[in-house]
Amino acid sequence: MRSRDARRACATSLRSGETYDQPAEIVVLSAWVFGNTRLMLLSGIGQPYDPRAGTGVVGKNYCYQIQPTVQLFFKDEELNPFMGAGGLGMVVDDFNGDNFDHADLGFLGGGYISLNSTNGRPISFRPTPPGTAAWGAAWKRETAKWYRKTAMVLCEGMNYASRTNSIDLDPTYRDMFGQPLLRMTFNFTQNDRAMADYLLGKAADIGRAMNATIVAPQPRKGDFNVVSYQSSHNTGGTIMGRTPVDSVVNRYLQSWDAHNLFVLGSSVFPQNAGYNPTAAAAATAYWCADALVKTYLKSPSPMVQL
Repeated sequence: MRSRDARRACATSLRSGETYDQPAEIVVLSAWVFGNTRLMLLSGIGQPYDPRAGTGVVGKNYCYQIQPTVQLFFKDEELNPFMGAGGLGMVVDDFNGDNFDHADLGFLGGGYISLNSTNGRPISFRPTPPGTAAWGAAWKRETAKWYRKTAMVLCEGMNYASRTNSIDLDPTYRDMFGQPLLRMTFNFTQNDRAMADYLLGKAADIGRAMNATIVAPQPRKGDFNVVSYQSSHNTGGTIMGRTPVDSVVNRYLQSWDAHNLFVLGSSVFPQNAGYNPTAAAAATAYWCADALVKTYLKSPSPMVQL
């Protein structure tokens, strides 16, 4: 739906003091984190978030995840990484969320630690031990030597919202329709880095307990960048909450500013958990649909009264 169409569809619910005998046209945004947020911003529904002033809500609380890894090499093992599927693996949940004592650790949150197969893709899967040349005969030799003898321990850590991490409309770049593109402002915080280092240490301990020949931790260093794909587990931008002062939608994923507008997906999550947000996004979609059918259609109006 183009932004002007969404704005027109929601116009009836923006008129104050009116009542309706029939349900207003229902608009459902389910265009992923970035699509949902951009449509809200382009439609002028809700106040855009301003990180400097700390005002507004649309575009607020953009969160990602942080994923340090440990590459393991086993001289005398044949692991056949080309077998299995990405969902085939084992997960350690002991260091996720608040499952462990955080006293004196200097950070909040956590993440899961997993060892799974990603199919040994022939182009992107070329792990070699630290110190190996990046190209040439030595690289080819080490690639052939270790291809079937390596495994990766993945840490997937949660990401709390930060005042500086947000989404807004780009002041310069536009799409083919002349509308502003979306701009993402994001970097890892001190809490993210401390948590990632802790998880990485635990993952390396697991590798040593497995008697790996080489244990090669790969910490996340420097600023965040999008050059290398990491995950699609984005959250925030149209977050849910208790009041329109600090959120875009209410607990039923209904817009505070247009009661016939509903926003689905992980864009409504105020934070990003260690686990992928897919299942929770599906659960909240069912929750919204149930409220829409059983409550909203019977009396089209805000379902949370302030």
